[in-house]
Amino acid sequence: MLYTRLNELPHARLGVVVAKRFAPRAVTRNTIKRVTRELFRQTGLPAIDCLVRLAKPVNSKDGPATTAKLKAALRVELARLFAQAKVAKLPKPALPSTPPPPPVAS
Repeated sequence: MLYTRLNELPHARLGVVVAKRFAPRAVTRNTIKRVTRELFRQTGLPAIDCLVRLAKPVNSKDGPATTAKLKAALRVELARLFAQAKVAKLPKPALPSTPPPPPVAS
């Protein structure tokens, strides 16, 4: 899941939350964080705060800690989420400020 909000800084910021219950191995959690940070840097988002949170289990202790398939799936999903955030949070051009119309004399 990706949560976003505008910030007042000239750059975007990222937070990553990977719960142990969804990724029981530290190797898996670190891989998820590494891939997320890599894609975040490459995306070039506007001035927003992003929080990426794992919402479903990605593997268990039975299988391998990390695989090329897991990394590819992460890249696809994160690229989709970051692309949506980039389009949704682009700053709208400011309208030129015009003075209010003069009062009507009666």
